Amino acid sequence: MSAPRLFDVGLQPERTLLAWRRTCLALAAAVLVVVKVMALESDAVTVALACAGLGLPVLAWTLATVRYGRVHRELTGAAADPVLPPAGSAVLMASLAALSVGILAMILIIL
Repeated sequence: MSAPRLFDVGLQPERTLLAWRRTCLALAAAVLVVVKVMALESDAVTVALACAGLGLPVLAWTLATVRYGRVHRELTGAAADPVLPPAGSAVLMASLAALSVGILAMILIIL
């Protein structure tokens, strides 16, 4: 008698990736709104910082996509005991993106 597989053949990894995509898209849209507002109200350095903040949601989406590929390969592979890759980098990038939007919004209010 073999041990049951832990992998759910449903679409949980795909749903998680789609949730990450929606989150990163929302963060990128928020950064773009801040960039547009700051372009009208602030100097070039602040606008450049806001534009640099656009890379954080893109990086978070990229990291989530790469992790999805690794998890999918582990779970659907022939290994009897799949080892999932470490997580947290996409969460860190998304958190930094949200934090940068908040800081840029505070700068906009102060200026």
